[in-house]
Amino acid sequence: MFINDLKDFLDEKSLAYENPNFLEKDPIKIPHLFKKKEDIEISGFLVASISWGNRLTIIKNGIRMMELMGNDPYNFVIHHNKRDLIPLSSFIHRTFNGYDFIYFIKALRHIYIKYGGLEKAFSKFPESSRMDENIYHFRKCFFELSHDKRVKKHVSNPLNGSAAKRINMYLRWMVRSSKNKVDFGIWKKLNSNQLSCPLDIHTGNIARKLGLLNRKINDLKALKELDEILRSFDASDPVKYDFALFGLGVYEGFNNKDMKLNNKIR
Repeated sequence: MFINDLKDFLDEKSLAYENPNFLEKDPIKIPHLFKKKEDIEISGFLVASISWGNRLTIIKNGIRMMELMGNDPYNFVIHHNKRDLIPLSSFIHRTFNGYDFIYFIKALRHIYIKYGGLEKAFSKFPESSRMDENIYHFRKCFFELSHDKRVKKHVSNPLNGSAAKRINMYLRWMVRSSKNKVDFGIWKKLNSNQLSCPLDIHTGNIARKLGLLNRKINDLKALKELDEILRSFDASDPVKYDFALFGLGVYEGFNNKDMKLNNKIR
């Protein structure tokens, strides 16, 4: 598949899958339950943090998270007391447990009180061409409170080589504007051209089959390799291709098809 044909193909698929019809089975459904900016960004951060495994289970547990906060995330984060946190101890999603949930609530309040909110905490370097240092800064702020070190595994550190899939997905939701009202675009301190595609086993496999990615490990080096190609396709909005890669894998079974590419794009 030649480079221009591949770009046209991915543009077409991105347009097709950036569609509100797919929200019902996607974790982004959870922040779409809310209207206030703070409710959207808090619910989005929490559900993005548990976004691995079966998507329907993620949504189910994301809804439970909201219910445990009285479906009023910002108010709960800012005004909770110790007694309010007790019911959260029963929460579990894979390796994310009640202790993690309670720490996240405390850390989110810390972020709003000390740093002025999630958007500001993620925007330490607003002119940076990538989000790696911004993510690292947010992570550093998020773990300033006393905590068990095990909870740190739930917020990836790209400066340690992680592709930070869940955070990059969350940033897409918050930063990128969407004509079809899929992503929110409610954060104005950052721009879509700084964002990276959420890279996991599924999008990575599709990217490799298309010849977009050579590196076999889904780490920061692979993400930078993928970024370079996607930004050459659309420098202002490279992360839109997340819709194409995800849709091809989930809805078309592209990774399982016996498709022969004419040649790699490099």
